[in-house]
Amino acid sequence: MAEQSFLTLRKLGVGYGRTEVLRDIDLNIDKGEFVALLGSSGCGKTTLLRSIAGFVRPSIGSIAVSDREVTHLPPEKRGMALVFQSYALWPHMTVSQNIGYGLKLRRYPRQEIARRVSEMEGLLGLSGLSARKPAALSGGQRQRVALGRALAIDPEILLLDEPLSNLDARIRLTVRHEIRALQRRLGITAIHVTHDREEAMVMADRIVILNAGRIAQQGSPEEVYNRPASAFVAAFMGAENVVRLNGAPEGERFRIAASDTNRTCLLTPSQPGLGAGRVEARFRAEAAQLQQRDGGEIVASDGLALHGRVLGVSYPGGVWRHVVAVEGGEVLVDAPRAFAVGDAVSVVIPAAHLFVFGVDASVASAIPVSRTPAAAVGVGEKSHAQSLNLETNP
Repeated sequence: MAEQSFLTLRKLGVGYGRTEVLRDIDLNIDKGEFVALLGSSGCGKTTLLRSIAGFVRPSIGSIAVSDREVTHLPPEKRGMALVFQSYALWPHMTVSQNIGYGLKLRRYPRQEIARRVSEMEGLLGLSGLSARKPAALSGGQRQRVALGRALAIDPEILLLDEPLSNLDARIRLTVRHEIRALQRRLGITAIHVTHDREEAMVMADRIVILNAGRIAQQGSPEEVYNRPASAFVAAFMGAENVVRLNGAPEGERFRIAASDTNRTCLLTPSQPGLGAGRVEARFRAEAAQLQQRDGGEIVASDGLALHGRVLGVSYPGGVWRHVVAVEGGEVLVDAPRAFAVGDAVSVVIPAAHLFVFGVDASVASAIPVSRTPAAAVGVGEKSHAQSLNLETNP
């Protein structure tokens, strides 16, 4: 990865009429880096991608590629290629014609087009399918054709607008790997829009999480997963279990006060400068341990223990998932064995897997939380192909 920033966004803002969609977006992307824009529906991630592409004009701020200002350039002058969510393939054209379409518009010689198309077909596992039309292809094959069309023009930056959302789960896993391996092989800079947390984690060098038109946090997959900067990021990265507790700072750490329903524990707060009073503690279902509360349990000394009662049990595969009633709500806890409905239990969360933030009503209202946390995160923004110019014109 290059040390010098390749794509630079400065104080970018976008609005539609009086509606502000993006604001104060500062982002540096290195050459050869794979960046995922992650967020729930309406957060602005697709608008940001289309602003970079040139389909949406910013109301303020700038976009530069290799120190070249491109903010007001049309899509075809930016050296980028976009793979649409809908693939946007020409239904009357064959695989080879679709892949070579941008080269044809650029007036490449026939022999060069044929060579480049053949190269893309071989690279993407489409050899032998040249004469087929999109209707005769599987979803995964159509996605590869769209990717081949984008790569055929040799773009500096590849933009991916949820290109895997139309694929079934099994094919999606394979295509994820193929796109990531291809990006590394070609050394191309890629920006990928997704609402799927796991997809972003396994594909990207860096994840940029958007919330309400702003960057909530950016960092490596490990960083945003294990060190969320806010309650919103913690919730979006899977820590959807939430309990409200009381506590106070103790040196550089934070002590959770004991009550009838929880034991005291000393934690490192996730939010700097956390003051005394009510706090919000978040954790993932798989991070907690479930123990029978019969007087003989062993409770970890470096974590939080909550008293509760099992309300429901299911088997999603690999572990048993329990809905446990605790003070103020319900949480999900995974365990290697099934506890019975009605069992009195202790939910033990190791300190390293507990994220503690101050309670802020204005922030909490934006956090996707339910009384019984959902197993999945968000629903992706729908994107529509406005034009093919980005991929096809010089």
